[in-house]
Amino acid sequence: MIARSKQAVCAGRRTYPPLVWAKSRESDPCSRFLPCKITRTGLPTLLAALDAGDVLMVTRLDRLARSTRDLLNTLAAITDRKAGFRSLGDTWADTTTPHGRLMLTVLGGLAEFERELIRARTGEGRARAVAAGVKMGRKPNLTPHQRKEALRRVDAGERLRDIARSYNVHHSTISRLAI
Repeated sequence: MIARSKQAVCAGRRTYPPLVWAKSRESDPCSRFLPCKITRTGLPTLLAALDAGDVLMVTRLDRLARSTRDLLNTLAAITDRKAGFRSLGDTWADTTTPHGRLMLTVLGGLAEFERELIRARTGEGRARAVAAGVKMGRKPNLTPHQRKEALRRVDAGERLRDIARSYNVHHSTISRLAI
């Protein structure tokens, strides 16, 4: 594992956006940082690259998992590979100690609760906007007059692709009107 002073130097020497880094003990403290975005394809690749004694570091805890269950599953996968986990922004997040594991579990639950509150407030805000008359979603590609004209042309037997070409839209747009 790397010392706290080396963490700061290594993290400060590189200008990566908030990503995940894996670090090996064996080489220079800063030479084996692997930037890897948290995606469903990138995380398994990153976890597979961990060796025994490596430490997986994230800039913030919420960059690793979206739910408590996801966090616990990811930390279990890291532990199974005999690697450690640390968060640069949350110094208490350290899976190498029992206290760190306890803190991660409790605070992971609080983070999930906070995300649910944000989701609820966002939903309420959307409902208020709809009630106030705000239209959500994309603007329609065709005006109401163009829609009527396109439907009339469909009823007349004209090909969908020809109609779509004349309005500069995809033929599926015209086919959705006909339904």
